Parts: sequence; C-alpha cells; structure tokens
Amino acid sequence: MNLETFLHHLHFDTEKSAPPDWQVDWEDAPLPYKLYRGLPEISLSGDIPLTLKGREAHAEPVLEELGYFLWYVYGLTQYAQTAFIEDTGEKSAVSYAQLLRRFVPSGGALYPNELYVYIKLKDVPTGIYHYDVAHHRLLLLREGNHDVYLSRSLGNSCELSDCFCTVFVSTVFWKNFYKYNNFSYRLQGLDAGVLIGQALETANLMGFSSRVCYQFLDRSVNHLLGLTEQDESVYAVIPLSINQSIDCVYNNSEGFVSDTELSKEVPLLTHETYNRSKRVIDYPMLRKMNGASLLETTNSFGQIRNDERVKADLGMEAIMLPFTEPFSYDFASICKERHSPDMNFMMRKVSQTQLSTLLKETLSLSYQNDLHDTYKNTEPHVTLYGSFYNVEEIPNGAYAYDKSAHALRRITLGDFREFLQDGLTMPTVNLFQVPLVLHLVGDKAHLKRELGYRGYRIQQMEVGILLQRLLLVANALGMGGHPLLGFDGNQCDELYGIHSKGKTSLIQVPVGPYRPRAWLKGGVNS
Repeated sequence: MNLETFLHHLHFDTEKSAPPDWQVDWEDAPLPYKLYRGLPEISLSGDIPLTLKGREAHAEPVLEELGYFLWYVYGLTQYAQTAFIEDTGEKSAVSYAQLLRRFVPSGGALYPNELYVYIKLKDVPTGIYHYDVAHHRLLLLREGNHDVYLSRSLGNSCELSDCFCTVFVSTVFWKNFYKYNNFSYRLQGLDAGVLIGQALETANLMGFSSRVCYQFLDRSVNHLLGLTEQDESVYAVIPLSINQSIDCVYNNSEGFVSDTELSKEVPLLTHETYNRSKRVIDYPMLRKMNGASLLETTNSFGQIRNDERVKADLGMEAIMLPFTEPFSYDFASICKERHSPDMNFMMRKVSQTQLSTLLKETLSLSYQNDLHDTYKNTEPHVTLYGSFYNVEEIPNGAYAYDKSAHALRRITLGDFREFLQDGLTMPTVNLFQVPLVLHLVGDKAHLKRELGYRGYRIQQMEVGILLQRLLLVANALGMGGHPLLGFDGNQCDELYGIHSKGKTSLIQVPVGPYRPRAWLKGGVNS
C-alpha cells in the first residue's frame, strides 16, 4: 500500500485500516506506560496542590514544581471502575472495566505517548530523564549538559541556554497498534496533540513560557534519549523557560547539519525496558509513515507564510454572536471533572452566551512554535464548523465559525442529528441528545508542500491541541465533549460544502449537557 492510500483510508475508509480478520489479543496487551529497569531514580512529591497558581516572577524553578507540572500534564490521576450490563438473551451479566485515567483524553485510554525531560535544575543532576508515570518519578537516562547538541538538532532556531527544562513527547507505536492496527497512526498524532495542549495550559498557569518545536532531526533526538526508531519516536520538543518568552533565532549561521554526523557526538544508550506483551506484531505501514516523516538534515526544515490559514467562507449570511467577558475557570478542578460522556448526553437548550464563549475561547488559543518566521504566538491551522440544534436564537442548521467577525456563517438550515447519527461507524454517542456537534476542519494537504508527510503528523497534533482546549472550556461551561473519529468524513464534508475546497473534517466532537456517569473513581495521589 502506498502512503497516499494509507492516509486516505485513515480518514475516509477507516474499515480498511485493519485486516478484515483482525482480532485484538486483550490478554497480551502492553502496559499503558513504559517501564525502565535498573536506572537511577529521583522521586517526585506526591503532595500535589489542589489548584495551580502563578509563581513568583523570575524565581528559580525547583524540582517540586517540575513534578507538579508533569503530574498535571500526564500523571496518573484517577482509578475508575465502570459496570456494563451484557444482555445475552437468556440472562443479563455484569462486567467491569478498570481504567487508570489521566487528565488528557486518549483513544481507548491506551496513552501511546511518553514524556522525557532534559532538566537543568540546581537540586538534580543535569541530564535526560524519563518521566515514570507509574511511580511518579524521574529515571536518569543520560547525564550531562546537552544544550549544544539539542540546539543543533533543532536547527539552532531556539535559545536553550535559558531554558530550565525541555520536554520531549514521544509515541510508542505498539501501545495502541495492538488494538487499532493501522488506524493507530491517526490516533497517535491526536493523542500527542492533546498532551501538548495540556502542557501548554499547565505551563501558562505555572508562569512558564513554552515553545513547541515540530521540526528537528528525529534520529539525533531519538539517539539522545536512547530510543529505538522502530519502536518509538519523538513527535514534539517543548522547551520551558521562566523568561517572558523563549528567544528564537532564524538565521542559522552553522548551515547544514546532518543527523548522521550529529548522532556520533554522543554515545549510544542501551537500557532495559518492559511492556508486558509477549508477542509484538509488526506494523510495517507505521514504520513506513514514520520513516517518510523524518527530517534528516536541517536543510529539510521549512516555514509557512502567516497568511496561509484555514478560514471560514465569508460570503455566507452571518449571525453575530454576543461578545462575552474574559473567561476564567479553576483549571485543576475542571481537569478532574472532565471525561467523555458517552451515552450520558441529555438534550437541553444551549444559550447564545455559552456557544459564544465556547467558540471564542477555543479559537483564542495561540502558542509559540517553529512553523512560522515570527517571534509571536501563532494559531493552529484549524477552524471550527458545527451542526447546532436547540441553541437559543440560532436556527437549527450547519454553520462555520468566523473568528475575525465573531459570527456564525450559515451554510444550510435543518435538523441534521439523524444524518450525523447514521454516519457513525460505532454509535457510542446518541447524537439525538446532543445540541452541538462540532468539527475541527483543516486542509487535506496541510504543510505537504513544505514538509511532506510530516505535515500530516503536525496537523493531527495541532488538532489535538485545539481539541484539548475545546474540551476544557466546554467542561468549564457545564457541558461535556466527546471526541469521535468513527464518523463519515465524506458525509460531513458534503454537509459543510468543503470537499471541493480542499478541506476536510478532522475530528467530530459532540458537546452538550450530560448526566453523571455511574462509576467508582478515586484519586491516586495523596
């Protein structure tokens, strides 16, 4: 299968992303977290604050704060047990599902990503660490100062000398391939994105500046962390600083840097790991996609013009939304409450103020990254479309959100709940009970001209970043959001009239009021 066909299947023929006889070996499932053996460890405080507050400006960060940051971003936060009633015809049986939850959503709660950190703090040895989620601790992988090596891996585009920590978001391919087969490739980018989104939110609340680096010499970075490219690869690099912003340099005086030559500057790491699976099936298409997405030299790095944005069509009739006051919420409590409502949505009228706040606050997200030749924050290359029902003074129908005018652009009127429900490949949500069905929309050929197949991976991460923002804001407004990939993309593109414009619906998110879920849950921190 060629790569274009592979990507087409991921979005428009999802049933072809796995063999017809594919069966999940639940008994041989990997752990949802990576375990290293025999490495020096540094324990992190389990006394996590119940709320996050801004820190004193310019105060030197300490290990305790970094521990809080890592826990809020990707730590184990809750143990939950849900009961399911199975009707076999003759009698009903009750089964139970147990989950170790984190604040970020993940397809199947499999959490295919891992976090690594390059730390320069006074109270710990400088070096590369793995965040051991299972034990809330750091494991030392490689000691020493690697500013120069890492800066060159990033094309010398980012000043790392002032950064106290650099976060690496990796993907372990087998962690969700065992269940979703090739469809896991789409999930892995989205999961990395929501993780990045959570990191950006947490860093901002704690007073850290951040920058997301999507472009780097993959093999050099993987080599620094001791990762085997066939099993795991870094998707994003996020430096953190206590300065107001992270200095960026776009004039690379060194010129050409090769991953092959750079990797020779540090020795190979070999560490023992454990993932529980006794039999790991090969995933040739994931390896092929990952290989096609790698950047081998800094000459492969690219930037895009600021005017290359996904915009709503401005020629349609507009409904102006009310402008609302700046919105704030208790981040920690919202993180703890957020979950996917499943079948627990219930139909209630949504006010214009709620809808206005949701759309405005979601698309107000901007962050510093390396995709643009600018020192300023930039926005994700994604916009919002939606099918609305039972919204105050908004006729039922399909709309595009016009951020610049803070208005809805009407596409077509009607009740499309049945239309969207029929498009679900797995009806895990009753859309007849959902007032807002949102779609994050982007270009089909996102960054392909500049970065080839890496552009697809970046797009999925940017969708994930915006998705996490959407879910947090929805929850703060008293509503729930449920990310769905099992929907008919062609059908939604037809509804919005975007297929001929080179755009597509990247994820579907039902949003609305919901009733409490019947489950037992408890926090796993002190």
